[in-house]
Formats: sequence, C-alpha cells, structure tokens
Amino acid sequence: MKNRLKVLRAERDWSQAELAVHLDVSRQAVNAIETGKHDPSLPLAFRIARLFEMPIEEIFYDEA
Repeated sequence: MKNRLKVLRAERDWSQAELAVHLDVSRQAVNAIETGKHDPSLPLAFRIARLFEMPIEEIFYDEA
C-alpha cells in the first residue's frame, strides 16, 4: 500500500521521531510505514488520519 505520510509530515516540518511521538509508535515504525515496508494497523491508520485531519483513503491508497 502506498501512502502520503512522508509528504504530510514534511508539510508540518516534523521529523520521523516527532511524528512517532504524536502517534505513540517508534521512529522505526514511522520509517517502515513511509517506505512501504510495513502497512499500519487499522487503529494506527485511524490515528494518523485524525492527526492530519484527513480521511484514511486520502493518506493511504492501493498501488494499482
């Protein structure tokens, strides 16, 4: 699954570590999601969507 997390994080001038604090996850987890190595759990996807005040489908999308 592709995502816009890196772009959204950059728009707020947050480091991966800062985003990790907001989401209560590790910096490594943020990196894995941003690079597409790991898909977030549904609860984490909802937390990300709430943090950026966007629908989930505007942040995460299918690769097709």
